[in-house]
Amino acid sequence: MKKIMSTVLAAVIAGSAFLAAGCGSNSSSASNGGSTADMNGMITGSGSSALLPLAQDAAKAFKAKYPNVSITLNAGGSGNGLKQVSDGSVAIGNSDVFAESKLSADKAKALVDHKVCTVTMAPVVNNDVGEKVKNLTKQQLISIFTAQTKNWKEVGGPDEPIVLITRPKTSGTRALFTKYALDGKQEASNATLETDNSGTLLQSIQENKGAIGYVALSYLIGGNKSKVTAVAIDGAEPTLENTYNGKYQVWGYEHMYTKGTAEGAVKAYINFISSDEYGKKMESLGYGVTSKMASSVVSKRDAEGKK
Repeated sequence: MKKIMSTVLAAVIAGSAFLAAGCGSNSSSASNGGSTADMNGMITGSGSSALLPLAQDAAKAFKAKYPNVSITLNAGGSGNGLKQVSDGSVAIGNSDVFAESKLSADKAKALVDHKVCTVTMAPVVNNDVGEKVKNLTKQQLISIFTAQTKNWKEVGGPDEPIVLITRPKTSGTRALFTKYALDGKQEASNATLETDNSGTLLQSIQENKGAIGYVALSYLIGGNKSKVTAVAIDGAEPTLENTYNGKYQVWGYEHMYTKGTAEGAVKAYINFISSDEYGKKMESLGYGVTSKMASSVVSKRDAEGKK
């Protein structure tokens, strides 16, 4: 009898373990980016256009491992992404800035911040300007974006008017660029050519003589690199190396915010992006690996980031 009871108990334990493993999105190995191929669930995300290329590329690789997971990602700007994750419309709010800069203190406190990488923002100009203008001082950049300087010849460029390609106030890219490139000065509005779609903005700069705007380095890889000219600020070129060592200062964290602790497929997806496995590809897409940042640079940015 004792032997029979032991056999039954062992079978119950084995069955329980099997059921736990079969609950895909709730499995601990799956939620940590493990090898549970049958994980399922739905992931929705919106927000930063600067983070979108990375999020989409990671989603494709993640789907290859977990084909039963549904992933829907959209841009719309950091402000919209933070609002939507806060009200429960999406599972992940992608943002170029800390939640505290866009939401009330109570709403920001309810979100959990996952810093998945760093993003470097570069001022870019039409190639006709780029033939002469390779570098701008920060003061020149501020003067251009606040519309005090109106012709490129005033900063050593061709004799043609400056055309601003601007972003809406909900844009996290704008908030980051305003804070670190323009010292908090607000850019002049150009409603006709305003967009928070970085691909559209890049095309506008390419098509309009005298144009200037700013995009993440992730939009300046491959064929896009030759379509416009990235401009140095105070002699520091916008590169990952210069971001890592602190020479170039217009950068920020890319955040994936969740409302409360991430679970299931959402947790697995975020962990996958942050993994060493995927980190090897991150730099080739124009994003920075947080562990490569100089500690002094990180300490300074963390201290000022939420202000």
